[in-house]
Amino acid sequence: MEARFLHIGLGLLLLLAAQHAPVIAIPGPECQTKCGEVDIPYPFGIGDNCSLSPGFSTSCREVQHGVYKPFLGKYELLNISLVNGTIRELNNISTYCYNPSSRLMKSHIWPHDARLSPYRFSDVHNKFTVIGCNTLTYIKDRNGTAYQSGCVSTCQNLTDVTNGSCSGMGCCQTAIPKGMDYYEVAFSSGFNTSQIWSFSRCSYAVLMEAESFNFSSTYISTTRFNDTNTGRVPLVMDWAIRNGTMSLACEEAKLNKTGTYACLSSNSGCVNSRNGPGYLCNCSEGYEGNPYLPYGCHDVDECKNSPCPSGGVCHNTIGGYRCSCRVGLKFSAQNNSCDLDTSLIIGVTLGSAGGILFLAAIVVVLTRRWQRIVQRRLRKIYFRKNKGILLEQLISSDHTASDGTKIFSLNELEKATNNFDHTRVVGRGGHGTVYKGILTDQRVVAIKRSKVKENIEIEQFINEVAILSQINHRNVVKLHGCCLETEVPLLVYEFISNGTLYDLLHREQNDISLPLSWEERLRIAVEVAGALAYLHSAASMAILHRDIKCMNILLNDSYTAKVSDFGASKSIPIDQTHLITAVQGTFGYLDPEYYHTGQLNEKSDVYSFGVILLELLTRKKAIVENGSGEKQNLSSFFFEEMGKRPLDEIVDREILEEASEEAIMSMARLAEECLSLTREERPTMKDVEMRLQMLRARQGVAPKKRRDDEATRRCEAVRANMIIGAIPVAAATASQHGSRQYSLEQEFVLSSRVPR
Repeated sequence: MEARFLHIGLGLLLLLAAQHAPVIAIPGPECQTKCGEVDIPYPFGIGDNCSLSPGFSTSCREVQHGVYKPFLGKYELLNISLVNGTIRELNNISTYCYNPSSRLMKSHIWPHDARLSPYRFSDVHNKFTVIGCNTLTYIKDRNGTAYQSGCVSTCQNLTDVTNGSCSGMGCCQTAIPKGMDYYEVAFSSGFNTSQIWSFSRCSYAVLMEAESFNFSSTYISTTRFNDTNTGRVPLVMDWAIRNGTMSLACEEAKLNKTGTYACLSSNSGCVNSRNGPGYLCNCSEGYEGNPYLPYGCHDVDECKNSPCPSGGVCHNTIGGYRCSCRVGLKFSAQNNSCDLDTSLIIGVTLGSAGGILFLAAIVVVLTRRWQRIVQRRLRKIYFRKNKGILLEQLISSDHTASDGTKIFSLNELEKATNNFDHTRVVGRGGHGTVYKGILTDQRVVAIKRSKVKENIEIEQFINEVAILSQINHRNVVKLHGCCLETEVPLLVYEFISNGTLYDLLHREQNDISLPLSWEERLRIAVEVAGALAYLHSAASMAILHRDIKCMNILLNDSYTAKVSDFGASKSIPIDQTHLITAVQGTFGYLDPEYYHTGQLNEKSDVYSFGVILLELLTRKKAIVENGSGEKQNLSSFFFEEMGKRPLDEIVDREILEEASEEAIMSMARLAEECLSLTREERPTMKDVEMRLQMLRARQGVAPKKRRDDEATRRCEAVRANMIIGAIPVAAATASQHGSRQYSLEQEFVLSSRVPR
């Protein structure tokens, strides 16, 4: 009786096991997993019930005595990749050869049919390859309707072909589309080797792995590829779980309603096939192995490769690893380093007795005090490094310094800029960043922080403070003071809200230039000229700006011009006519005589101002592109065009309706005098200011209107008598536009050849 109950129980257990058994067969231990030197991993298998499906069944054949190789159907397998979902096999080469005996062409075609299999021809790794000196070969599907492409390869002689090149001379390659499961080749009878068989008897075509092919001219003239032994080449096939009812997408297969989900390992997942229907299985991150077998994905021991930092200890975990450090240190995953474990120190401190707590509090107080002392000392070091003592002496001893110039503390400026918050940034340039700040007295200021920290920049910084502290002019940006307690010195200016003259002239909004009347242009020119005249003659010492350009002319709320950026400026004693300095300036504005001689005087600023006058007249940048596509100085471009075209075709159209041609011509003449190559011929800035004032006064008395034809003819006659030339040619660098570059030396040599 007990035996009967035992048999019944075993029968029930077997019945339940059969009901829950997976549909997918699992290979037994007797299944062969290697053939020759090639591994055969599941779902592939050798023998009955050793593969996932018949499409993955392989055979191991003896090809020579004692030499075994795997085959998938009739194709020899080279290797199998579970991770990439690919196999490599040997594919036969089709031929089309001339028989000199029969004087006929004979073809030998090897089609490849993978339609009822889990495989597709890889469009990533394979290319259709054709070899021959007179061949047009097609690759197509079974009916020639779903896909058809061709490749032409020609050559007149073996000397025409190049080893390693497969671009149509003796060799041709073309890509295939995704999803191909059948191909065959066809040779065009209109292309044959009957005329050139003496050095190239055959044409060859095959779909093959592109990476394993390197063309050689010997393939045409030798028997490596021939009509009797065509040979075989590697071919890459993409495979996926796609046979029968298993041709499901990844998400559908996961539902496992039919028990056919192939990713059997608990630490695995599926991904959709990239080439045709179906899916592949991959081990989860931190695991490796075969995801198609139960327990096939095993943990990766990451500690074999020592991923932890020096001094740390690696501990392998299931699906990952962790690092630990010696006592007192804590592992930082972000930096992959062993850092000081502050939490441990805090824990020990909190767990100590009252005396230790008191001691810890004293340590904290002393530490903070020490940090403040260090910070104060560091600020003093920066103050001395930034020549703070010298600057204090300059400001205190100079009775002509402008009122209100002071040395700010870092705390004041941090509070004014909300600790230099990025939302307070109002401008960035090559030399630094400008922040908008609000001082405690509610004054709005601009705070300039330089980028470069070399000694030469510190000297320029001190120079700018010393010069601006002497200047008090409505058209020169006012310096409120500076801060020397940082590694990079800070300058505090009055806040100018409307950008630069460059922005007003050359930047557009919705592809439309900002309006700028003739009166406003004259006013801005007068204001800039007045500021420069003041610097040259009215200040206690003559000040040469040395970098006058539109970018250094700021505009306030009422569009009043303010000359700025005195970092490159120089003071010149009354008893000297010039200074010898290293050449400094901006391309398009730089005085050519200053460049050649290194002698700086007030006429160098006059030259730069002449370029600004032309920018106001034409609304063109200091470096322009001429009709030949070459980069050229605006000065050279303008006066050359004056000799070729009417004035109203050169200047900005906006001023033609408002300004008289006489007024425009007067400003053009003044610009020409300022841009003379010879300094003696240039007017002083005081003369320039007076002439602009007079021109502005005339404009105010007599409203402008278009002149008649007789006035136009008079204007043309005046223009013909103007002295053209003497303007530097072919502006240098313009590197931001990627144009052809010229050196400054070439620019001034070229300009010296233009007759005056």
